[in-house]
Amino acid sequence: MSEILTERRGHLGLITLNRPESLNALNTTMCRAILDILLQWREDPRIAQVAVVGAGDRAFCAGGDIVAIYRDILSREGTSEDFWRVEYQLNVLIDEYPKPYIAFMDGIVLGGGIGISAHGSHRIVTEASRCGMPEVGIGFFPDVGGTHLLSRAPWAAGRLAALTGMKFDAADTMALGLADTYVAQAQIPALLAALEDEPVDRVLSRYAGIPEGGYLQEEWVQSFAETSIPAVVLGLSKFENPRAEAALSALKAACPSSVRLVQELLRQAGVDLREDLIREFRAAVHRLDDPDFAEGIRAAVIDKDRNPQWTELLANLTAEQRTARHFGPLAGSELTFTLVDQGLREKSGR
Repeated sequence: MSEILTERRGHLGLITLNRPESLNALNTTMCRAILDILLQWREDPRIAQVAVVGAGDRAFCAGGDIVAIYRDILSREGTSEDFWRVEYQLNVLIDEYPKPYIAFMDGIVLGGGIGISAHGSHRIVTEASRCGMPEVGIGFFPDVGGTHLLSRAPWAAGRLAALTGMKFDAADTMALGLADTYVAQAQIPALLAALEDEPVDRVLSRYAGIPEGGYLQEEWVQSFAETSIPAVVLGLSKFENPRAEAALSALKAACPSSVRLVQELLRQAGVDLREDLIREFRAAVHRLDDPDFAEGIRAAVIDKDRNPQWTELLANLTAEQRTARHFGPLAGSELTFTLVDQGLREKSGR
């Protein structure tokens, strides 16, 4: 069975992520299939808008296939680099898509799932949405343009999301700027049907609601406005609040080398998505050589002991040098956007 289903319903192009047994986690084949159909529909006058949904009742998309990345770290066959190269170009295509791109962020939306939803023009969450960028827990960082998105969020809230990997409900996902419309889950089928012959803005005006309040406006969240991690920890420790305590626990459990890398990525990000993805691509490829990445995946999904042993000192490098090496030139080719731009160049004659 195909992992990506596509169909035209009236003037709506519908894409379905079809790996429900894996929470619709992405692989290279899936990303390439989505990219190819979006390029095709970009030039198709019969398609006025595009919607993306996840199969099953649990997730829109739980991210990328990190087991495959773990195998690549061990074998170094280059499959992770190939995956990120296609995935990041897909993220740019979604961000720059000339037609409405409507992502139904229903259920679990993590990591790569944020990349194929939050860059869209219309991002819909429901009462079942649980969204986040949990990469610091596996020795990685919020990629797929995650550093771009979270650097543009309200400062303390964006840092909380990036540095703890916590998951957020509909209201807080909207507060982070990762979604913009709440629709009750029961109304999704009717909304999809209406999109077949009506423009999305008109449809959403009928179905949009107000989610229950989140917590990102609470006072303790401002602890993450501090630029140093010790200061964040000190600020959080002053609050007798279960959510503040959960955030503190998540921060302490996060991979220390990832936290340092995330801070630098956030500092540099936020102006141009393409430039931020080029930077993330460099960091991702270099991260394959850092033992914390393999160890984080091992503890989370291979052995599942949830007890990663992070490497604090690496090859006589200072912490600053260890972070800086993620930004150096790559031995292979850098990220370009040839897959996204080719059709435009051909059309314009450039």
